[in-house]
Amino acid sequence: MKKFLSLVLALAMILSVASMSLAEGFSGEVKVWVAEATVDFTTAQIEAFKAEHPEYADMKVTVQAVGEGDAASNMITDVEGGADIYGFAQDQLARLVAAGALEVVEENNAAVVEAENDAGSVAAVKMGDVMYAYPMTSDNGYFLYYDKSVVTDPSSLEAILADCEKAGKNFYMEINSGWYQTAFFFGAGATLTYDSDEDGNLVKMNCNYASDEGVKALKSIIKLAQSPAFVNGSSASNATNIGAIVDGTWDAVALQGMLGENFAATKLPTVDGYQLGGFGGFKMLGVKPQIDEAKLAACDALAAYLTSYDVQLARYNAVQWGPSNLKAQKDPAVTENIALAALAEQLAYTMPQGQYPGEYWSLATALGDDVIADKLDNASDEDLLKTLQDFEATAGTYVK
Repeated sequence: MKKFLSLVLALAMILSVASMSLAEGFSGEVKVWVAEATVDFTTAQIEAFKAEHPEYADMKVTVQAVGEGDAASNMITDVEGGADIYGFAQDQLARLVAAGALEVVEENNAAVVEAENDAGSVAAVKMGDVMYAYPMTSDNGYFLYYDKSVVTDPSSLEAILADCEKAGKNFYMEINSGWYQTAFFFGAGATLTYDSDEDGNLVKMNCNYASDEGVKALKSIIKLAQSPAFVNGSSASNATNIGAIVDGTWDAVALQGMLGENFAATKLPTVDGYQLGGFGGFKMLGVKPQIDEAKLAACDALAAYLTSYDVQLARYNAVQWGPSNLKAQKDPAVTENIALAALAEQLAYTMPQGQYPGEYWSLATALGDDVIADKLDNASDEDLLKTLQDFEATAGTYVK
């Protein structure tokens, strides 16, 4: 009996020590990079995290203003000197993984991410089946803003153009941009993506622009450019006499001011029988690999907290960043946002923007410029197919 009691006491001591070890948390330094607009918000949320998790109460967190684009470039240049937790856009994922700047998301946290965030944002934080970051927003994409006193049927591009022409109003879309141009190609069933190896090199192009689907898309772009209402552009600051414009959430306030009580927004329309698609964009938080396991656990816990339902909703209320969290998306404060509601509709028809070579954007601009210059107006389907064959062949040369 005494031997049994001794074993029980020994086991209790072991469990007590283990419990104390787990509760010790981490009291070292952690560096966080976020966009300037969210520095104060993030700082306040970190204090709330520390209050909820006493084991991290003494953790010293420094929050610095480094935007998503700069954060990725800085991390790739100097992983060791970079932040422990940082925000970035989905098109930087492959480069950051190749640079060794992202820790795989902890298994339990990954399960929560899968269950609580929309499918697009979950796909955006993965390479293959491996999750490398925490979704933070689903709010970077384009959709249709329109003047509801002019546009009677926003679901059809043909109808929108007819209404704008009749009213003497402008329809804006940037068809010489590789970002907006994909609305037609992806919508018609064509695709253009690149695969990367573990070092971040582009090793394969997946493209079928030179196809019936590609020709259909190009013909739709040409037809749009021929409308008297068409103006090439996507910026509210450069737009006048707007009947409708394809733009993003960043211009919502400006457009609401311009259109007043006639301000409206919805997903992109259909054209020639297909739904316009395109790219969707997402912001996410990454955690840098750590030698210190206690620090890694602290960073994982903090990143998970900063991308949780409560914080995503609070971030929307503070700076209007659209949440990726499904529950937060259904909050009345979010659903009543006309621009975010339109984007949420459109994201169902988009794909996350992956890694593209710089030359792709120039190639897409050249194609759009030819359309704007009326160089393809009288081209036959065979000529258009040849144009897209040349486009596809050139895009393939960017693979190393």
